[in-house]
Amino acid sequence: MDWNQARAFSATADAGSLSAAARRLKLTQPTLSRQIAALETALGTLLFERVGKRLVLTETGLSLVGHARAMAAAAEAMALAAAGSSQDLTGRVTISATDAVSAYLLPDLVARIREAAPQITLAVVASDSISDLRKREADIAIRHVRPSEPELIARRVGEMTAHFYAAENWLARNPAPQSVAELAQAELLGFEPIETFAEHLRLAGILISADRFRILSANSVVLWEMVRQGVGICLMLKEIAERMPGVVRLLPGLPGTPVPVWLVSHRELRTSGKVRLVFDILADEFGLDFGNRRQGLRR
Repeated sequence: MDWNQARAFSATADAGSLSAAARRLKLTQPTLSRQIAALETALGTLLFERVGKRLVLTETGLSLVGHARAMAAAAEAMALAAAGSSQDLTGRVTISATDAVSAYLLPDLVARIREAAPQITLAVVASDSISDLRKREADIAIRHVRPSEPELIARRVGEMTAHFYAAENWLARNPAPQSVAELAQAELLGFEPIETFAEHLRLAGILISADRFRILSANSVVLWEMVRQGVGICLMLKEIAERMPGVVRLLPGLPGTPVPVWLVSHRELRTSGKVRLVFDILADEFGLDFGNRRQGLRR
């Protein structure tokens, strides 16, 4: 069987349309359509039928698509293994991190990597979602939770702390909260999903119900810029907030909320020379910046 045809079949079944599958595979739509038609001819059966604007698998297509997906997974595993065996120290390495870490902490780290390894091209994926390292959305991820996937390896390289902050101009208009109860009555900004955020606070001993947060966003850079412009109060990493003038930490006697820092990579890619180099530089720099003793590989 022609692998390109099987890949076209699997991608179209997953995407539900030729145009979406063509974009995913970086092919033209006519090329993709020809590959599927050739596979149907080779197999002597129809794999799709058109329902409205979507392509829907026929009964035969449903019975075969699992095999095509298994072939795709095997091809991805082969690509990972090949990438992991390369000791070439040139090329592209993709780093995934939350939007706040990407915007406020990574620039210094990227500059240090560029100084140590100018031959490597760095791509930064700024996202609060956990990138799928198994599908090469990123080579290295900076996460705040330990991953559970068995094929990933992780190193805890430090721990940051989060506190509540407000801008000086907000405090000029409002009294500074002197307790968590007073804080809960102020104009609070929260992270989506808000129920999860409120639960994290509860586990840290900060009892503020989800309905007290009246301004919400999943983007921490957006929330932090609102804080800096005097909109309200928000939780932010101390390591970020202390870099910026015009903001004040509230309730200094309140213990900070611990935020661990994990560097994560796929087990196969950890043996890639360029990925290992960037991984080790990041681990060293996080350890230096946050003064924590680096711990060994967790997986």
